Amino acid sequence: MTPDALKEAGWKNIPSNPFSDLTGPIWTRGQGAERDVGFVGAEKHGNHMGNVNGAMLMALADVALGYRAVDELGQPFCATAQLQVHFVAAARMGELIACRAELVRRTRQLIFLRGLICAGERTVASADGIWKVLEPRPNKNSDAG
Repeated sequence: MTPDALKEAGWKNIPSNPFSDLTGPIWTRGQGAERDVGFVGAEKHGNHMGNVNGAMLMALADVALGYRAVDELGQPFCATAQLQVHFVAAARMGELIACRAELVRRTRQLIFLRGLICAGERTVASADGIWKVLEPRPNKNSDAG
């Protein structure tokens, strides 16, 4: 799937950062509970068998579930505390591989999430994770202190 085709289907490239520069491009579509996060399997994502490496599927789960945690909090002050991924089928090069995260439970300190990672109609992995709610950091550019 080409970038133009993804854009026509409503996908947007996430802003560049050091991690997405290595793993991406990573795409999103929708928002909140309806947000999908995905990537197109490329050669750089491959393993020795010619499939998408499981580490890339784990990275996708971390990003997708993390986006959902941030959406739930309304601010970016959280971190992955635990992430578990179960691989159930191979994801192939050239496929759009996407994850939609679901909120399971939220407490004051923790956010519990899960999601399915799919290539088209095929489920290739499932993920469960816990995100820790953090205190906002002081702004480095503020005049305080």
